[in-house]
Amino acid sequence: MPLHHLSRATAPVLGPVLAPVLGPVKQRVGLWLLNRTMRDGIDLRKLRFLPEQFTLPLRRDGLDPVPALMQAQADEPVKKLAELFGRGVWLVSGYEEAKEVLAGGADLWSNDLGQFVSQEGRGEEEQIGGLGMTDPPLHTQLRRYLTPEFTMRRLARLQPGIEAIVEQRLDAMEAAGRDGRVVDLVEEFAFAVPFDVICDLLGLPVDDRARFLELGVARFDLSEGGAGAFGAQAHTREFLINAVREQRANPGDGLIGALLREHGDELDDVTLGGIADGVFLGGYETSASMLALGAHLIATTPDAGRLLRSDAASVDRVVEELLRHLTVVQLAFLRFAKVDVEVGGRLIKEGDAVGVSLLAANRDPALGSDLGSFDPTREPTRHLAFGWGMHRCVGAELARMELRTALRLLAERFPNLAMAADLSELEFRKLSAVYGVEALPVRLGEREHLPA
Repeated sequence: MPLHHLSRATAPVLGPVLAPVLGPVKQRVGLWLLNRTMRDGIDLRKLRFLPEQFTLPLRRDGLDPVPALMQAQADEPVKKLAELFGRGVWLVSGYEEAKEVLAGGADLWSNDLGQFVSQEGRGEEEQIGGLGMTDPPLHTQLRRYLTPEFTMRRLARLQPGIEAIVEQRLDAMEAAGRDGRVVDLVEEFAFAVPFDVICDLLGLPVDDRARFLELGVARFDLSEGGAGAFGAQAHTREFLINAVREQRANPGDGLIGALLREHGDELDDVTLGGIADGVFLGGYETSASMLALGAHLIATTPDAGRLLRSDAASVDRVVEELLRHLTVVQLAFLRFAKVDVEVGGRLIKEGDAVGVSLLAANRDPALGSDLGSFDPTREPTRHLAFGWGMHRCVGAELARMELRTALRLLAERFPNLAMAADLSELEFRKLSAVYGVEALPVRLGEREHLPA
């Protein structure tokens, strides 16, 4: 597909917002400029502007969707946002419609973002790939390598290590929060735990934590266009490709080493580095956001902490409700229609781009009642926090294991955990595909020792 076609599909989700500085007329001019830019074949990585209507699924009001998103769901669960070069850009926000798109086969939809980005002159660490942005047969091949490593039986061996990491981080946080001092739960706990877990899983040394936090946030931040996101991707991919090269002669004990021992002859360094990058990215930034925002809800919802200190079934219930309510991965990977497709009574034409709002879908009344509220006693729903269909998150069960362990131990260690700032004072990520908070100031309260 010629590069200028990318404006028909991919451009609408990459770049900062025009609306705060442009009125309706100037916004139309912005759309024209976007079309002109893409027609002239400028690389997607260089895009730095985006009309406001395309930011709808990425904006929030605190922890909630902006009212305009839920109104769009009520009025048009399959909504055309705009036309660019005669191709539609669609937002799917209804639950059933979202499942239909996500479950659609490779005969209907393409996830291949790489076809819309010029790779000319790019180093191997800058190439586009990963499970979420590839189609069969490559997607099938890559997933075949990973699936056996994420079965419940293999994941069970990680449980003792996860518990040890969480306890270490709780010890450090307790030391930092002595005498009623305010602690940043993001820095001390929410980022540190999943980072350590995923590094152990992959078999990587834990170092340069702050730099990787910065890169992880940048990978999903669309407020400064494609340049920042793709640049951050290049750095993390380069790190992991080098890690594969270093382990090829002497495979380590983690996932990289296991794949080298079992499939080393089939996987070159770049391909395996890309697989590791997908695991690394999906395993720490999303979990960090869930732990931070989940801790906020636990601190402000007494029943949630009580249930986390109860039995395993109660822990599962709270975690599933947190996953549904928070839906930190706000927008599924873009789909591009390979043929004309009817979804929710709307005709999506070949070449059109479709974004699925997982956040809105998880609050659709079709899924249950009163889903705008966080209810830790709610029976688990068939939410879409991990996606659906063949692109459903391969590490979903690892994420659940990590959340159950970390949030349970947090609630047990600090039953009097309290926020040290109002929700309105927190700085949330803007225009990020993975929603999160920059810092979460808390006071730990008096520690209570539970009976043995």
